[in-house]
Amino acid sequence: MTTAPGSLLLVDDDATLADVLARALTRRGFVVRVALSVQSALDAVVDWQPDAAVLDLKLGDGSGLHLVSTLRARFPAIRLLMLTGYASLATAVEAIKLGADDYLAKPVDADQVFTALRGQRLLQHDLPPELPEDAMSMHRLEWEHIQRVLLEANGNISEAARVLGMHRRTLQRKLLKRPSPAQG
Repeated sequence: MTTAPGSLLLVDDDATLADVLARALTRRGFVVRVALSVQSALDAVVDWQPDAAVLDLKLGDGSGLHLVSTLRARFPAIRLLMLTGYASLATAVEAIKLGADDYLAKPVDADQVFTALRGQRLLQHDLPPELPEDAMSMHRLEWEHIQRVLLEANGNISEAARVLGMHRRTLQRKLLKRPSPAQG
């Protein structure tokens, strides 16, 4: 599916990045509205239906993942692109499961965003069923997930352990056993 330029909701709490990206996408034909938070994004769609949305994962008042599921439920045909500076396979998979059409790791340029919004980029789950040679091991995937949760808990091991559903000491042991590059 390709989406011609139309209306676009751009959600990023980095005002400078949002402004630069909004201007670049406007030059490419989009009518852009910028929201700097989850709440301002929700307020923007009360009386307006965008054709597409570019959502940052980490926002000052919440997660762009919440917006993915909310916007997908409200506007089934919307094209959703998740951006993040905290890229990991776990968050990419979560975003796609919640309804994102694509996922890009920052830094990105306007051409990459425009291409993804037009639906011309292969999605991670569209890859052939065989695993690439450089696929991450389960140990590495677990490590990435633990690191993401630990980051979201601001380094608080007890909070991260609670979110992960494991004992604090178990988490501490796992943190001491960082996967080697050979493990993927």
